[in-house]
Amino acid sequence: MRNKSVFKDLFAFIPLLISGLLCIGLIFLLWQKVSSTPTFTETLTQLTTIFIGISGFLSAVIMVYLAVAAMNLKNTKANVVDNLGKFTQKMHTFRSIVELLFRSKIWLPGLKEYIDDEFAGLTFFEVKEFYKGKSKLAIEFLQENHNYADTENLYLEMKSLLLTGPKEKNVPEDIAFPKMYSKDIVAKWLEHKCGSGLWYYFGYKYAVFKEALDLNAVFERHQDKIMSLANTIDSEAFEDSSFNEIFLSKLGEYMTKEVIPQLYQFQDESNRKMPGFFRYMYGLFLFLVLFGVLLPIFFLLFNLSILTLIVSFAFVISVIFFITISFYPFLSKEING
Repeated sequence: MRNKSVFKDLFAFIPLLISGLLCIGLIFLLWQKVSSTPTFTETLTQLTTIFIGISGFLSAVIMVYLAVAAMNLKNTKANVVDNLGKFTQKMHTFRSIVELLFRSKIWLPGLKEYIDDEFAGLTFFEVKEFYKGKSKLAIEFLQENHNYADTENLYLEMKSLLLTGPKEKNVPEDIAFPKMYSKDIVAKWLEHKCGSGLWYYFGYKYAVFKEALDLNAVFERHQDKIMSLANTIDSEAFEDSSFNEIFLSKLGEYMTKEVIPQLYQFQDESNRKMPGFFRYMYGLFLFLVLFGVLLPIFFLLFNLSILTLIVSFAFVISVIFFITISFYPFLSKEING
């Protein structure tokens, strides 16, 4: 993979190298022509205004494109930020529901003490990543013979959803609702499908676990609050739902498939830097203005050396040549990327 990456970088560098060699070659040839043919200086001078016009036109086209693209990017960014805010709020609401369930009495007697005391500091992420060998506690946990009908895994999963960082170990008394979740914790939720435990324990395998998960132990006022919160997440999806195993299964599936993936996606898009294509176009714009417009104008205004005009011609021709041989590969790379 590393050799492939080096090859790609080298392949991308070739157009720049060829254009650089062309520029040097043109400077040499034009200087030789000026030295051997005195009238050639006058020819170059007469072509200067046409040259400035061509460079100015190309610069103006690129400048207009960059301005329009920047406005579109700004609107897209605003839309991404707006959606990120909406899905962040959905995640806040879901975590509030999880907290009510996590702190309720649905669990078998002794389960909370078993996890919080005997395996204090153990996280769901460490258990899922036991194969990395970073947590001896996780390996010890998996080797234990548990007496809680496997619901200790659901408890750890709910615990993970109340954390705001992958390195946090314990759920605080008052859980935090940050303005924006860290990308690391969202990536962990997505990677380990946190929330799918609700679908698994209360849906797919509820017949196996219903004796170990007492939904009737959730206070009625908390049940009402959970339903109200769920309707805040999506009133259409949970409109006709009641507090039962079907609702919790549906909620877990909805969060795992809809909210957490899109939360991660919008976070990724909101943190994305300026596209490489913008830098590419701005670089071309800069070179055309400096060497195709300003340098020839300075030559005309201040009677600079003919070498100034030669450098200007050579650079602009090389830039146009560079656009010709690199534009399509660069555009293809940006689109595919």
